[in-house]
Amino acid sequence: MRKLLLKSIFGKALTEKAPAADERALAELAEKVQTAARQRLGRSLSIRQVDAGSCNGCELEIHALGNAFYDIERFGFHFVASPRHADVLLVTGPLTANMREALERTYAATPNPKWVVAVGGCALDGGIFAGSYGVVGGVSAAIPVDLHIPGCPPEPRALLAGLLALMEQRSVTP
Repeated sequence: MRKLLLKSIFGKALTEKAPAADERALAELAEKVQTAARQRLGRSLSIRQVDAGSCNGCELEIHALGNAFYDIERFGFHFVASPRHADVLLVTGPLTANMREALERTYAATPNPKWVVAVGGCALDGGIFAGSYGVVGGVSAAIPVDLHIPGCPPEPRALLAGLLALMEQRSVTP
């Protein structure tokens, strides 16, 4: 036990170094997203994340949006616990048979105007899980999708760029 403890204290770190941060570009992107949301909705953007059966890779990147580096809440965006308070449903993973009804009910509970964003390759068409006995397909097999953000998993910066594209693609009339 002592040997393991000493190795962990004095040994080399096993993690990779963080990529060089381009904070100016990130701040500019986030500012564009905030401005677009305020123009389209007149307020901040509320996001409800729904896992339709994923491997959690996309969720890790979505959660990174809330860390100290990205800090999406400083721009007025926040994740909500109830679809009744959401503007955007951020759906990850392939649509499993067990989650189909839950996703449809979540969509029905989300007030208008609302958008659905399918995050990752699995949400598009089932990804590597397509054809499995428990997988229905992509998110669009149950509810209409307004935007797809590709990647396996997509990076947090791609998620921000996707939210910007979503805000710029159409006007919202309540």
